[in-house]
Amino acid sequence: MTEFTPLTSLIGGALIGLSAVLLMAYEGRVAGISTIASRLLPPYRDGAFLSRFGFVIGLVAAPFVMQAVTGEPVTQTVSGNLPLMAAAGLIIGFGSVWGYGCTSGHGVCGLSRLSLRSAVATGVFMAVAFVTVFVTRHLLGG
Repeated sequence: MTEFTPLTSLIGGALIGLSAVLLMAYEGRVAGISTIASRLLPPYRDGAFLSRFGFVIGLVAAPFVMQAVTGEPVTQTVSGNLPLMAAAGLIIGFGSVWGYGCTSGHGVCGLSRLSLRSAVATGVFMAVAFVTVFVTRHLLGG
């Protein structure tokens, strides 16, 4: 069972929102993680490599900073089933390309801009997540 953490969830959500606002204000870009990460690879179309790299480094560093601040270890459960993880990664990658963005781009930034396309995409993301959790936990016994 996942532990309910309202304070850290609130702080994390506020930081995600703040980073999205700052990226839009200073760079004029949407904080879509799939787009930011994919544009770290050549060919480079603009001079924003360092800002993208810094954004991704911030994502990677966040758990370490959290542990340093709170003194509590950050735990994450990851499946040891490598074929399942590879399939999930491919499906997520395909979905973010097919949907022209990911949950951060559509769910955080698109919804705040009242984008209909983002509302539909976020609805699809959430519906698939609900079905996945139900199947995994109740039908497959995970």
